Amino acid sequence: MTIFDPDRLQREVAELDEELGAPGVWDDARRAAKLAATRAQKGRRLELYRRLETELEELPEMLELVADEPAMASELAASVERARREIDELQEAAIFTGEYDVGPAVVTVNAGAGGTDAQDWAEMVLRMYLRWAERRQFKAELIEATPGEEAGLKSATFVLNGENAYGIMQAERGVHRLVRQSPFDNAHRRHTAFAGVELAPWIDDDVHVDIDEKDLRIDTYRASGAGGQHVNKTDSAVRITHLPTGTVVQCQNERSQTQNKETAMRALKSRLLEREIKLREAEIAKERGEAQDISFGSQIRSYVLHPYTIVNDHRTELKEGNAQAVLDGDLDPFIHAYLLGRATDDARRRREVVPGPNGGHAPGE
Repeated sequence: MTIFDPDRLQREVAELDEELGAPGVWDDARRAAKLAATRAQKGRRLELYRRLETELEELPEMLELVADEPAMASELAASVERARREIDELQEAAIFTGEYDVGPAVVTVNAGAGGTDAQDWAEMVLRMYLRWAERRQFKAELIEATPGEEAGLKSATFVLNGENAYGIMQAERGVHRLVRQSPFDNAHRRHTAFAGVELAPWIDDDVHVDIDEKDLRIDTYRASGAGGQHVNKTDSAVRITHLPTGTVVQCQNERSQTQNKETAMRALKSRLLEREIKLREAEIAKERGEAQDISFGSQIRSYVLHPYTIVNDHRTELKEGNAQAVLDGDLDPFIHAYLLGRATDDARRRREVVPGPNGGHAPGE
């Protein structure tokens, strides 16, 4: 696993400062803006490290104070918890090395099997992510929400902006399963419902993705539900279907049909790029002889609300008995456990393919 290197980060910040201070750098506004964003991101990370360093240095003194003044125990506990969260954040930051990991993400929640319960569950999942984004001080912009026939949502899409948003949200891609007493069943029987979470990097307009206009079907419809600026007034919402892949994107939150089409096209490019990334990963895994499920259909987590309450992540085996807290956005322990586990597995695979002394591959350790 990558080790956090503050000295290297300090050098990178200094180099970016020098580059941003060079004459004419703002003649190319797009490039300069990207440099400034990278500088701000690395600067925040370095500041976090320095603050954590100070906090850890002060902990022994606080322990001594608590021995004399037990009333300060709660303050010590809060400091330890804050340090733990900051360490988790630095560990996550060290993991992300992919081209798009540090950037924003476009996230789609779809109702799966389970009828009205599944549509209600999709709305609960969306709420969970919006609450989580607020906790992390990320910005989530809803661009589409299609209401269910009786309750909930058939689908919803939002753009998540924040440091390492795409890299972090990879922990949530897959199928989420809910078990509860259905509020839509008069007999209050236990029902199981599913919701799928899809993810793509929210790419810049200047990123080229080859799309033939003849491969697109563009439909307009009347915006309805959350996100529509002209709800039930104009046919401003746009749905684009990429016929060769069956990829469908929608947008209804912009003020005009033209703006909705532009946003939907950007979402389509993001989804098609993500599809290529997954196919490429599958090909690499095949060459390595690894079995890998590249579909979005793999069940990753169960949320059981009846007859007991527990949230169980099937990849890491992490469990949380306070299911309501998770549904209210307390997702970081699950995300962190998955990302660290994946990074450990990646490091192990890299060790296994190190060339051996005779040109072959060294055995795994």
